Amino acid sequence: MNLTIRDVKEFIEQEDVSFIRLAFCDVFGKQKNVSVMNTELDRAFETGIAIDASAVKGFGSEEKSDLFLFPDASTLAVLPWRPSQGSVVRMFCDIRYPDGTPFELDGRNILKKAVDFAKSENLEISFGAEHEFYLFKTDDEGYPTNQPHDRAGYMDIAPEDRGVNIRREICLTLSEMGILPESSHHEEGPGQHEVDFKYSDPLSSADNSVTFKSVVSTIAEQYGLWADFSPKPLPYESGNGLHINISVKSRDGKDYLGSFMAGVLNRIKEMTAFLNPSEESYKRLGVKKAPKYITWSKENRSQLVRIPAGSGKYRRMELRSPDPLANPYIAYALLIYAGIEGIKNSMQAPPPTDINLFNADAEQLKNTETLPHSLKEANAIAKNSDFIRRILPQRVIDTYTL
Repeated sequence: MNLTIRDVKEFIEQEDVSFIRLAFCDVFGKQKNVSVMNTELDRAFETGIAIDASAVKGFGSEEKSDLFLFPDASTLAVLPWRPSQGSVVRMFCDIRYPDGTPFELDGRNILKKAVDFAKSENLEISFGAEHEFYLFKTDDEGYPTNQPHDRAGYMDIAPEDRGVNIRREICLTLSEMGILPESSHHEEGPGQHEVDFKYSDPLSSADNSVTFKSVVSTIAEQYGLWADFSPKPLPYESGNGLHINISVKSRDGKDYLGSFMAGVLNRIKEMTAFLNPSEESYKRLGVKKAPKYITWSKENRSQLVRIPAGSGKYRRMELRSPDPLANPYIAYALLIYAGIEGIKNSMQAPPPTDINLFNADAEQLKNTETLPHSLKEANAIAKNSDFIRRILPQRVIDTYTL
């Protein structure tokens, strides 16, 4: 929605909104919020609402810990699961220092700069994410167990698939919030599900990814379940991926997707610490359709990058290595810069690897470059990357890699 501050104020008054949640993310992409009464809306827009940065993981120490949240009016959304009378809305916020300068660990601001850079290069880059998650049963106190909600498999139907109504409610709730899911289905793992999103601009796509997690977690709890977005919830089952689809349009009408992809492949090892930010992430890679090798191919799901069938506005690349613990703002920013580097340097992708990598023998793969094998390796590569240092503030790099 392209709402203005005036639009938001009118909506709050006309729709009997009592509480406003000011949402932001920590440096790892975990959503936080502070709730204010509707009487504080003017102050929020004009001078911001103060938070204690020292209490947010990775944001800093007790010294100079005051930060301010400034709501982005265009992100207004009603929380449908809250009461209709005295309702609750949410807006994502920009984070600033007391003097008004942007906070360098604010992922939204990092992504905004990347989007502005793309525009300066006459490029329009769009993202569509495929989100995977597990649903687990909970114990008598509401804490998660290791028992999946069902034993269904890929695209199974009811009654084997017990998540049909849950996915339906997730999609309807997102639609009420102005977010358009494209499709949903049961995934390969027991109790595992996927919801895919239509293309949108990078900032909206990242905001939607954060919103998606909160919606899924809230609805799962209402059903007495626990939503798990970790990369490898069950050791012998499929991991959770965050497949990122990217399309590139230029004002001159040229097709730059190949060079964009080449740029991403060239920098993927340096970015992996931010796309796969946990030890558990590396238990997923290379197993059950999660990629391990730095390769690409058309319509081949064993590859790091897949070019799905499609032409024109449907032409895109699908990056299959990221997982749901990635901060989408930072991930998208890095991908934008890497891809544009590929375009500016007229990079050419290596020949496609048109084989099933999961069935290939050692001889076929002996010269094939791989993603980092561990978080320690990924962190070391990121710390020594000039590319990463050019894009991310040192405090962000240190927070991830120390």
